[in-house]
Amino acid sequence: MNESVGSSPRWVVVGNSENRRVGLFIEVARAAGVPEPRVVEWRDVLRDGGHDFADDEIVRLDSPGENQAVDELLRGVKDPTRVEGSARWYARFLDAVGSLRGGIRLDDPAELAVLFDKRLCHARLDAAAVPVPRSPTSGAAAPVRGWADVRDRMRDGLPRVFVKLAHGSSASGVLAIESTSAGKWRATTSVEVAPGGLLHNSLEIRCYTSESEIAAIVDRLAPDGLHIERWVPKASLSSRTADLRVLVVAGRATHAVVRTSRAPITNLHLGGTRGDLTAVRAAAGNRWDEALTICERAAACFPGTLCVGVDLLPSIGWRQFTVGEVNAFGDLLPRLTGLPEGPAEGRDTYTAQLLAAPNFIASQLDSSEVTYATA
Repeated sequence: MNESVGSSPRWVVVGNSENRRVGLFIEVARAAGVPEPRVVEWRDVLRDGGHDFADDEIVRLDSPGENQAVDELLRGVKDPTRVEGSARWYARFLDAVGSLRGGIRLDDPAELAVLFDKRLCHARLDAAAVPVPRSPTSGAAAPVRGWADVRDRMRDGLPRVFVKLAHGSSASGVLAIESTSAGKWRATTSVEVAPGGLLHNSLEIRCYTSESEIAAIVDRLAPDGLHIERWVPKASLSSRTADLRVLVVAGRATHAVVRTSRAPITNLHLGGTRGDLTAVRAAAGNRWDEALTICERAAACFPGTLCVGVDLLPSIGWRQFTVGEVNAFGDLLPRLTGLPEGPAEGRDTYTAQLLAAPNFIASQLDSSEVTYATA
């Protein structure tokens, strides 16, 4: 890597050019007077076995999602709604990232390997004393091989858990499972079981109450790797379950969006809606600063990555916060501007990253020579 960047930085985005993520970043670069970023397609990286960047090119990785051809190359599944294939996706994605050579990188490959494995991510956060939902104590370090393991660990003091694909995203394959003392079961999920037992992602949240149905889903997901954690009772906002996505850029919390739902899964594409951040800050009171600090501590576990999205889970009463997930590509928050009095106040998520990149690069290079204007 070169240890300086000129006054006109050369940006490269590795992404899917038709995706709105890439389009939004290019729009921001144009508005900032930065030469238009070059786009390298994930499709070409996967098919060509890598890509080389010039030493002075700033390389930004964006999500490989929302492109059926790329998804098929990564997961080996033709139907994009299928749940299965996340373990293959993980292996092929990391191979693709490792095949990128040169440039000034904003996403550390080793950190991406942790960010895209919920088990590794929680272990790293826990080791840094970042609060995370605890795992069942019995056999916590052992792999979850199927429903029998989930059921046994729930009987060990956790009657309500989330079971997640270790390498899943966008709530794919997530089940919120609860049991009762009467031996009844309930799983809330977006997973739809098709004829033949194939699993598909649906935009509709549904409930399964038959243990045999729940067991069949978990057993089908298990070969892709599962993560199990305590189901944290969340705070509510306007009689809806609430949590937050907090963006941390170059170590600072810059943006926050409240997600609310009548279901335990709050993802906006699954019927969740944006909530009132002002009301959340009022409810949290003097704990709001603590909440942002927790997010920044979570991001500090990934110092080689410019931007992460932290899923923050507020407990009932808005007095405690835990980190559910840390997302490498968690910055798609359209129309959202930065937190008041924060480092990105009034700016969108992509402008915040563009402005923060020089100091981030300087810190990575241990150099104060990296300067350019993008405002």
